[in-house]
Amino acid sequence: MPAMLGKIQVYTGSGKGKTTAALGLALRASGAGYNIFIGQFIKGMKYSELKTVADIKNIQLEQFGRNCFIKGDPEPEDIRQARQGLERSAEILQAGNYQLVILDEATIALKYELFDLEELMEVINARAAGVEVVITGRDAPKKLIAAADLVTEMREIKHYYRQGVKARRGIEN
Repeated sequence: MPAMLGKIQVYTGSGKGKTTAALGLALRASGAGYNIFIGQFIKGMKYSELKTVADIKNIQLEQFGRNCFIKGDPEPEDIRQARQGLERSAEILQAGNYQLVILDEATIALKYELFDLEELMEVINARAAGVEVVITGRDAPKKLIAAADLVTEMREIKHYYRQGVKARRGIEN
């Protein structure tokens, strides 16, 4: 199996699809025989993708959050779990056992100051050679965008959420 190039990808923006795109990449990499680690920051709820990912032997997913507190302020436990997640991600990235590492909602953790950009960049830059990193979430900082090799912005043009439609099972959760 050829080695990956170890690029940094960022999926950001106000539109839907950042995590979904990262999961699609994980499926593609899995099919190519790569090992994938997905660390979900902020999230602790049981999303539908957790069931599927649990059945794929070369994808490991860990959540570093309780519930989604996005509409409020983080509590000390939210900060503790995010920092623990960053430490776990550092171990994973340095070990080099995974060719693709997805740090889902890491930019949201930055926005809510659960850890800072310098800490995140230190973790990413200390990764083993050839490890590809994908960082998702709204409001990616300019310094992260500048450091990335690929940046995709998901921009909301229209969303039924604006008409009061709640998250639907199998589509948004």
